[in-house]
Amino acid sequence: MSAPIRHVLVCAPRTAGFEAPSRWTELGYLHEPRLEGALEGHRRLVEVLHQVGASVHELRRREGLSLDAIYAHDASFPTDAGVILMRMGKPTRSGEPAQHRHFFEELGVPILGAIEPPGTTEGGDLVWLDETTLLVGEGYRTNASGIKQLDALLAPRGIRVLSSSLPHGPGPAGCLHLMSLLSLLDERTALVDLPWLSVPTVQELERRRFELVPIEPSERETLAVNVLALGGRKLLALAENEKTNRRLMDAGFEVLTYPGVEISLNGSGGPTCLTRPFLRG
Repeated sequence: MSAPIRHVLVCAPRTAGFEAPSRWTELGYLHEPRLEGALEGHRRLVEVLHQVGASVHELRRREGLSLDAIYAHDASFPTDAGVILMRMGKPTRSGEPAQHRHFFEELGVPILGAIEPPGTTEGGDLVWLDETTLLVGEGYRTNASGIKQLDALLAPRGIRVLSSSLPHGPGPAGCLHLMSLLSLLDERTALVDLPWLSVPTVQELERRRFELVPIEPSERETLAVNVLALGGRKLLALAENEKTNRRLMDAGFEVLTYPGVEISLNGSGGPTCLTRPFLRG
């Protein structure tokens, strides 16, 4: 989750339909998306990824994508044995995993498996604690059946799947992933929204001797915990979260930022959501 990014998938605003936005109220956006602001934010995000040496791949425009496709992290999950295609807990995003399948197959990346009904899983609920331990948030986007299927795919490969219940939060219509509450910054440091994490999750992090950096509580609604580790103690964060970013700098990290009003705050998806790293190291 924190090694240098080598290859990463993104979905450009135009590919996701920001040029002629539709159904944005149904999708839960705060206001009608503005293309120019989205292009500016996404351009800066991609610029930072190139700056740290990542090869940036763009999803092609195909049928079945909504505005939410810009949050490329959620529809697939890479492992050393291949990619697992998710089954989205948000019904309006159901077409995205098939598009990720096309992308990875064209690139020659093997598909390890796919989550089937009644299971649901989204990438934002999946966090590697180490190379052989996956922490999965169980909530409105990822259910018990999906977690059981992940375990069936990963256990034969020596990977332990731990389940962590998520709070009700804003309810089924909101977007609350495990990574809304927890971002790994390096192998032993995590940015956390501590009051919202479950007790077993906090105890597991403490047992593993993670240093926990709390967000500025006043920046919870502006996705302060959603920070992308770039490797080498560099992070990508929303420019709007100045107080939390200062805490990260005080903890010894270099914080690179992008303007997130249109591509992040409007649709509730930060830099981790906007990127699907599929090779690190």
